[in-house]
Amino acid sequence: MKTYNEKMSIYHGMASTLAANTTANYIPIFSIAILGATNYQVGLISSIPPLVTLLMTVPAAILLNKAVEQKKLVAFSVLTARLVFMLLIFIAYIPQSIAAWALLALIALMSIPNTTATMGWQALIGNIIEDRRRGQFFSDRNRLLTMVGLISTLSIGIIMRDATNSTFAYQLLFSIAFCFGLLEVYFLLKHEEGEPVQKKERNKAMNWGIFKDSNYVRFLFVALLFNFGWQIAWGLFNIYNVRYAEATIFWISMFSAANMLAQIFSFPLWRKWSEKYGNMRVFVWVAFGMAVAPFAMSLSTNLIYLTLMSVQSGLFVSGTTLILFNLLLENSPKENRTYCITSYNVLLAIIAFIAPQIGIWLLETFTMNIAMNISSMVRLAAAFGFLYVWMKNRRS
Repeated sequence: MKTYNEKMSIYHGMASTLAANTTANYIPIFSIAILGATNYQVGLISSIPPLVTLLMTVPAAILLNKAVEQKKLVAFSVLTARLVFMLLIFIAYIPQSIAAWALLALIALMSIPNTTATMGWQALIGNIIEDRRRGQFFSDRNRLLTMVGLISTLSIGIIMRDATNSTFAYQLLFSIAFCFGLLEVYFLLKHEEGEPVQKKERNKAMNWGIFKDSNYVRFLFVALLFNFGWQIAWGLFNIYNVRYAEATIFWISMFSAANMLAQIFSFPLWRKWSEKYGNMRVFVWVAFGMAVAPFAMSLSTNLIYLTLMSVQSGLFVSGTTLILFNLLLENSPKENRTYCITSYNVLLAIIAFIAPQIGIWLLETFTMNIAMNISSMVRLAAAFGFLYVWMKNRRS
């Protein structure tokens, strides 16, 4: 039986998934097909949000630590971010010479409130969901949200299969996303927020003592290495699918749908294995599986083959989604959890800004295959890093 807060979190997640799925999957193809964006600009679509996150994380942490009710601040941040979707509608009327840059500016603007929303949700959910229920809850929640995402992505792909070069199609998607954003705000405000764990320390911007915790520091280093290898390929995937494989809205939707379908079936398996063997031990295998994806994808531009590779990727993305956040909470001292999340997000933002740009630089300097292979090698190194951390934790 799910608690009230768990139900509200699932409803909020569904609305958030629908808002994201009607924008995130299609902004790169919108930038290329409609706005004529360059490879460098496509790479910035992935890099700008983490750069803004880096600049905004400390101010966001201060706001969250001082907020009497974090859910109200998170809800307001979500509403502000979703209002930008309405501005995206008018991008197509700007001269093409600056249209792509205007898109990037709006993405940067949207990332400011998104930083507070993301950090606030992580802290909020960590406080209102009991530790013993966390694995089951996130498994069920992620599976349901992925099913919602699958249905929405398939619907968009089928309805708009011939609308790749239609400006109106993208404008309609942005409008629908805004409506789902309003639902996000509603369900966020329905949460019942408990007593904050760090009430006595809410005026502190940062607690540097967290870096004396060896378990947290080891996890932090390896997790950042993994994210670096993961995010090198983010911009590359968009360019590879649109420019190299010449995928349309329909095929972009099929890639996403195949990925999500694999996640739906694998979420319960990762939850079962993580509960039986432990999060860290299981994540070693997740990281090894993630290392295969860039290398395998670059072997062919056949659209059916890429759909199958999306299935392979989805099997391990589900493990990443489910377990990595649990590992962060598991390796963060409870009394300083907000500070641990803050430091993780700051460092992750640095990685997330640099990594896609390095990926584009590798593409421009060498070839797509070399860039993809380097991404795989870094992910593989991180897999061995998680293996080391697991063995170290066993001895301690």
